[in-house]
Amino acid sequence: MITLFHASYSVIEKPDIHYGRKNADFGQGFYTSDKYEFAGRWVVEKKDADIIINKYELDESSLKIKHFERSKEWFEYIFNNRRGKADYLREYDLIIGPIANDTIHDTLGVITSGFLSDDEAMKLLMVGDSYDQIVLKSQKASDNLKFISHDVLTTEQIREFKKLSDFDNKKYMEEFAKTMESLS
Repeated sequence: MITLFHASYSVIEKPDIHYGRKNADFGQGFYTSDKYEFAGRWVVEKKDADIIINKYELDESSLKIKHFERSKEWFEYIFNNRRGKADYLREYDLIIGPIANDTIHDTLGVITSGFLSDDEAMKLLMVGDSYDQIVLKSQKASDNLKFISHDVLTTEQIREFKKLSDFDNKKYMEEFAKTMESLS
């Protein structure tokens, strides 16, 4: 049994795995984290809307799970999904792996231009802290998910999560710049 969190503008007791974007990192599914703080870092304030972190328990014991580490396989799967290609891992109920950093689109463009080798591009994609996303991909996974509770974030909590996110982004950009310099 694992505890999962999902940030939203509403309470989501019964997630719809077909609701999300098809061109997300791991394709269409219900995206969660096993870390409350990480879910909170995804929040974006919206006028007249509460920000809610939903809490769930998932019985993963009977699920077919694909677990990624940062690797060429992970990169290629994200690359295919972000380009809207067919999801070739449809047989999995749950996919767990690192979230792609915000510069992955730039890195993909640099690869296709021939400016960087695949190995150099992989070095760029390895930069920064690694946070896992846990994506429910099948109805079976959704059926094994039990809604527990939800929190409505306070203005102070939202500010704190924003500070954490800004700190991570600054640290990431500094490390990315150093890695780019080392490739020159």
